[in-house]
This record gives sequence, structure tokens and C-alpha cells, in this order.
Amino acid sequence: MVILLKMLYFFPVFSSYCGSEMDFLTLFSIYVLVVLTCIALVCKYSGQQQTPFGRVYNTFSQVVSPWIPQCVQNICYRAVHRLFHQRSNFFIYLHIILEIAVYAEYSYEIFSFCLEMDTTMVNVCIPYVLLAIKTYIFYLCCSRDPGTLTKNNHAAQQNVYKYDEKLFQEGTVCPTCQFVKPARSKHCRVCNRCVQRFDHHCIWVNNCIGAQNTGYFLLYLLCVCAMAGDIAVLTADMLFHVVVRAGLMHAQYIDADGQQQPSGLLFVTQQLFLTFPRIVFMLGFLVFVFFLLAGYSMFHFYLALINQTSNEWFKRKVHTCQHCHPGHNCPTSYNPIRGYYHRGILKNLGEIFWPCPSPKKDN
Repeated sequence: MVILLKMLYFFPVFSSYCGSEMDFLTLFSIYVLVVLTCIALVCKYSGQQQTPFGRVYNTFSQVVSPWIPQCVQNICYRAVHRLFHQRSNFFIYLHIILEIAVYAEYSYEIFSFCLEMDTTMVNVCIPYVLLAIKTYIFYLCCSRDPGTLTKNNHAAQQNVYKYDEKLFQEGTVCPTCQFVKPARSKHCRVCNRCVQRFDHHCIWVNNCIGAQNTGYFLLYLLCVCAMAGDIAVLTADMLFHVVVRAGLMHAQYIDADGQQQPSGLLFVTQQLFLTFPRIVFMLGFLVFVFFLLAGYSMFHFYLALINQTSNEWFKRKVHTCQHCHPGHNCPTSYNPIRGYYHRGILKNLGEIFWPCPSPKKDN
């Protein structure tokens, strides 16, 4: 009953609705600004430069950059380059810090209140089980070799996939590794290595996603979505019971003219935000993470079903056609549902979750 008592303690403050409105709007504006900044950074540095947020970010940068001193721009450029274009454990540490913050708040306030609402012990412990599973899979994503091409395995990898002569041309040499690139491979500029069945470089695991760890990456996305969704549901249920038990929907407040007005959704949201700022902020963060990763997970599972990588998905839209003059771009003739490497759903999934073992790398 601690949270309910806390809500009842703040109930007299409800009459000062107008006085606290400015604080609410300030906090909420900061919250929205942080969320939009996160979305812009994700879209800008996810490798997709043609997203709406990416175009808005580029336009904003062009307008603002003349007003920023060159020394500050250089510092920002070096910082961004180090974070997003070089191997770094920064996002791994950030990932761990965010998890600690969410689970600390969940354990400190939400866990006990859920038990008071007669939520079963199994339900309130599910987030901890998901955390243990996700941590193990996260470790595999970070440590598992994605399928690095070496002198030992290069000959074998040449025979794994056929060249489609559209996205992957036979005889193409990687200028850095000096290997004839096998079909579906790509050189990662961040890791400075060629990776078989290259999908993308994930800054959150500080590793490439390739032939040997794509399955772990998909399971990792599922676990994070499940964690965020489960805690978000438990938190929303807790706040709902707080509103019901405190009778907020039947409360009244005094407006700027001194008249009593019945509470509404905005009033209830404001009081929850001001009374439980950490919980409401955490709930908003979890909802944002869930929907962002849910869409991202659906996209990657769709690619898994049709046996395509995200690298191939975005490259297939425009490629150099052999029948056009050099340098002319034309739409690809690939069918997005049945790509060149599509072998059926079961075989496609088997290729990802049970990949053929790759020879050990050279020391």
C-alpha cells in the first residue's frame, strides 16, 4: 500500500492543477525532446540515410551548422565517428546501465505493489527469467564470430552460395582483405574484416551480424521485446490500479477562474507524471523501446523467412544493370517475397538457426 498512500498524500496537490501545469509541461517537453533525439540518432546512424527522420536530421544539420563554431563541430564529428564508426564498448555499457535502471525501479516500487494487487509470484518473476535468458544470448551475440573470412575458410565459403551476378559479381576482390569476395559477403569498415552472409554491424553488441550469429541476434531481439513488453504491462496495470483506488477519475480540480472542474485523462496523466515521475518515465521508455524493436524484429524475421539480409534488402532496390550503360542505376528485378537465395521457409530458418560450423580463424 506504499504507493497508494503516496498517491493519497499528494491528493491535496490536485487542487493546484494550474499552479503545477507549468512544471508538468516542462518535464513532459524535456521527455519528448529526449525521445525524439533518440529516434533521430537511431535513424541517422542505422545505415538508412533515406528515412524521413534521416532527411529531417540532415536538413536540420545543414541549417544549424553555420551557427556552430568549427572547433565544436570537429569535436562532435570525432566523438560521433568514434562511437558509430569504430569498435567501441560504449553501447554495451549503456545497454547494461539502462537495464540496471529499469530493473532497479521495477524491483524497488513495482514488484511489491504488483504482489499487493494479487498478481501471482510467477508473473512478477517472469521479467527476471527473461533477463537471465537475454543476458546469455546477448553474450553470444557479442562474443560469437559472425563468420569472418580467413585463409583457412575462404575456399570453403566460396562454394556456399552461388553468385547472382546482380548484387554479387563473381571475381570481385575486396581491396582491404585482398580476398575474392564470396557471394553474400561484405567488408565491414567498423571491424575491418569480411563477413560471410553479412547483415549489418550492430553497435549495441559491438559485433557484426553474419552467418554464424544471426540466429542469436534474432533471439536477442525477441527477448528484449518480451522484457520491455512484460514490464510495461505490469507497470501500466499498477498505475491503473493506483488511479482506481485513489478515485482520480472522480476527483475535481480548480481551474484558473476558480471553478471546480471534473478530472479528465490529461489531469490524471499529469498527476501520475508529477507523483511518480520515475515510473511514468520508465513506462514511456519501455513503450518506445517495445514498438521500436517490435518493428525492427518483424523486419528481420521477415528477411529470415525469405532468406535475405538487410544488406541485400537495401542494395537490391538499386543496382547497376548489366544491360545499361556504366553508371546508370535501374530498379532491381528481384522479387522481394522470393529472393535469389530463397529455398523455402523451413530451410531458410534452418540456415540461420543451425548454420554450418565455420573453420577457426587464424591466430
